[in-house]
Amino acid sequence: MRSVQDVLYNWLTIKVVCDARPDDTAAQETKSHFDEILASEYKVSHIEVTKDDVMYFITYELENESKKTRFPRELIEIMLNQINHEPEKYANYPIEE
Repeated sequence: MRSVQDVLYNWLTIKVVCDARPDDTAAQETKSHFDEILASEYKVSHIEVTKDDVMYFITYELENESKKTRFPRELIEIMLNQINHEPEKYANYPIEE
């Protein structure tokens, strides 16, 4: 069973990719999927993200209660670093209309 913490970790990892690659349609679709899971399954809202040199900090509301969590930047940025290291493996395929 996945926890709110697990979903927030995955959401933040893909959000970092989306922020760095706004034209990456696969990343945008994946982030939307996690947005939906957080909102519908976990009732998470008002997510705010900050970071320092070492950590990402997330504040959010869960059923009208303010919560906080944090994740090491090293773990969150691993996907973006992999994409940047081997961009040929992560080509963007635009949505056909």
